[in-house]
Amino acid sequence: MSTIIAPSILSANFGQLEKDIEMINQSAADWFHVDIMDGVFVPNISFGFPILSILKKKATKPLDVHLMIVQPEKYITSFAEHGASTISVHYEACTHLHRTIHQIKDSGCKAGVAINPHTSISLLEECISDIDMICLMSVNPGFGGQKFIEHTYSKVERLKNLILQKSAPTLIEIDGGVNDVTGPRLVASGADVLVAGNYVFSSSDPIATIANMKK
Repeated sequence: MSTIIAPSILSANFGQLEKDIEMINQSAADWFHVDIMDGVFVPNISFGFPILSILKKKATKPLDVHLMIVQPEKYITSFAEHGASTISVHYEACTHLHRTIHQIKDSGCKAGVAINPHTSISLLEECISDIDMICLMSVNPGFGGQKFIEHTYSKVERLKNLILQKSAPTLIEIDGGVNDVTGPRLVASGADVLVAGNYVFSSSDPIATIANMKK
């Protein structure tokens, strides 16, 4: 399987959002990555359903929705109705993770679980076969443009080994600090999906940047 590229719309220019959405539509990217932040789980607020409604209408590629919010189970159905294809919730925000995973699946979406840099992958061992994708945060969540955390490479390798041991279908997604240096090493370590925000949208030629990532 070729690497899935998911530009993070959080880094788009919201003054020309439709133009940036169309750029992603025309590029070699596979998904739109959509970061939802509530100012409680992470120290930042992003956007909510109005922006998601625009994406649902204009995007021609799947929406990979990453919920960095408390009590995500309250909003699963609404995000599914607003066009999410995959919904990822944070391990750290879920009291009953297994229940939330199946709530996502019952809504018709793929179920993802995100974990912060300090969270051990061993905590997912009991439910990994039910998870469609694990999003490893390679920066502390909340803001774009942060420095990549180097121990992520070994964490990807350990997670890939766990997935293989369990014969699970789970994809590994990396979110944070992905660029032309970290990206190839992450893929070599076992990553399947690369999220890129500033690296794509600050590029002088985002379409070429995405094409190079896809290679």
